[in-house]
Amino acid sequence: MSGLTADARTMVEHARMTGQMHAFTYDEPIGVESVSQAVCDLALRFGESVDDDDAMMSRPFGVALLIAGIDERGPLLYHTDPSGTFVRYDAKAIGAGSDAAQASLQEAYNKNMSLDDAHKLALKILKQVMEEQVNENNVQLAQVKPTGKGREAKFEILNDDALKQLISEMQ
Repeated sequence: MSGLTADARTMVEHARMTGQMHAFTYDEPIGVESVSQAVCDLALRFGESVDDDDAMMSRPFGVALLIAGIDERGPLLYHTDPSGTFVRYDAKAIGAGSDAAQASLQEAYNKNMSLDDAHKLALKILKQVMEEQVNENNVQLAQVKPTGKGREAKFEILNDDALKQLISEMQ
């Protein structure tokens, strides 16, 4: 996420509720594109009143999100922005320094790279665009991996030891 943390929490909570309602209703997990659409639909409701004027949002959301997951098509990554649009990417950078980072991603990323190579590429690009030194205290690395059970995936944040190892391999 990039932007206002409180807005991100509201949007993530909406995504979770949408996913839970979908699972309850259809007895299957929601698709990555569908949850991205639901988040963007919420962003587009700025200025609309639901049932009464007290429910109207006073300003648009000020956050961009990267939504990752796995479905029958494989791994997916969507970028949502405050305007309520979403776009699918293979690799995407958001936030401060995103222009330079995105240019580096376009040059170096390929779909056939290993997960370890993708981790190293992400850290290399962060090192290029961050003003301070990259270390395990100011960077987190997360991944979405298939569990091998259909559309199920596991989100995990790399622990400090794994992150330290990757950073040390970069130098």
